[in-house]
Amino acid sequence: MHKPPHGFSRRTILGSTLAAGCILPALRAQPALAQNPVAGRDLLKDKRPIVHPDGPKLGVYDPWGDFADERGVATEHLFLPWEDVELGSLPQADSYAFARGRKILITIEPWSWAKDWNVSRPELRRLILSGQRDKNMRAVLNAVASFKSPVTIRWAQEMESSYARFAWSNWRPSDYIAAFKRMVGIIREMVPRATIMWSPRGQKNLVHYYPGSQYVDVVGLTVFGLEKFDRLEFGRPRTFVESVKEGYELASRYGKPIWIAELGYEGNRDYLAKWVEDVTSRHSQYPNLKEVVYFNDKDVWPWPHGLGRPNWRVVAARETIYPSRNMP
Repeated sequence: MHKPPHGFSRRTILGSTLAAGCILPALRAQPALAQNPVAGRDLLKDKRPIVHPDGPKLGVYDPWGDFADERGVATEHLFLPWEDVELGSLPQADSYAFARGRKILITIEPWSWAKDWNVSRPELRRLILSGQRDKNMRAVLNAVASFKSPVTIRWAQEMESSYARFAWSNWRPSDYIAAFKRMVGIIREMVPRATIMWSPRGQKNLVHYYPGSQYVDVVGLTVFGLEKFDRLEFGRPRTFVESVKEGYELASRYGKPIWIAELGYEGNRDYLAKWVEDVTSRHSQYPNLKEVVYFNDKDVWPWPHGLGRPNWRVVAARETIYPSRNMP
């Protein structure tokens, strides 16, 4: 859901993302997460999740390097388009994760991050189903095949989303399922050790897009908490537990491990305190929730009700020598 705005060069964004992930951490070391209880920090300046050892693991998409030297981070998240992308820097991302004992989650988006490169939604569907985009997937996987870190592949996320922000959202379910199965076949051929994530947003119609248990190792949902949005939509702030409920209950029928593949939260101190505490707490009603992956950057897409682009970043912005991929 939260990617660079159209009009950006995908190549430039990937380069700055990897630079931020691989170089800046040495300049912005942070204390360990376990040493930062909520009571000991200003949540408006530092809203990193508390890591609870008996709860879901924590992963991060972290282009700013705010989690670089912190213990308790299990997964490093990368986003890649499969067109017009420079893949030469991917080994640096692998080395960065491997040195920290982290797995890698790679979201592969079947389009370009540059507006002028994209075809229409029907044409994209035709090209994928006909096999004419197989080479794009193979190019990315060829770069991933030699990774030392354990890899999870997440392809064409939020396919059932009503927001229609992606060119692959709201396809006829049979077409999306056929495309997903095709990509899984290529993954298993080229990176047979990879874990495969099927990643709906978490809306009621996700059940129509499930490709079958033999094609899915883990389910990844999207959960963002924005206090102002909650008050307008639900009349009150919602907790992490409430926000997870619908998607989790729908996905749990498949008996797969469940991740929150994209997570963020923003609000006042009381709102933040609850989310910071809860996201990796053990919740007995969610026994299959195994990991949450924080999206540590500003949102690209404007939210409803004129709320603009929420800033999910966990620490107050500071001057840096590398830009976020969401900054011009």
